[in-house]
Amino acid sequence: MIASVLDLRRKMREIVYALEHNEKVTLTRRGKKLAVIVPYELTLPAPPIMPEDIPGFGMWADREDMADPVEYVENLRKGRFDDAF
Repeated sequence: MIASVLDLRRKMREIVYALEHNEKVTLTRRGKKLAVIVPYELTLPAPPIMPEDIPGFGMWADREDMADPVEYVENLRKGRFDDAF
């Protein structure tokens, strides 16, 4: 919703109604954007994401070739013909 400074006085009921329905209100003055009024529920921080919530977390935990990650990455970075020379 877009509302002017004058609308704050004249249409406060409509602005509060929009905020109650989780709608952001852009406040303008002389046609220029001045501020955004955001409902309180939208300003609350999101709950932290736990590793258990991520579907791919731990999917390679039982792979034996990745037991030592440093060695695994070194083998990946090694060229095909490094052992031949």
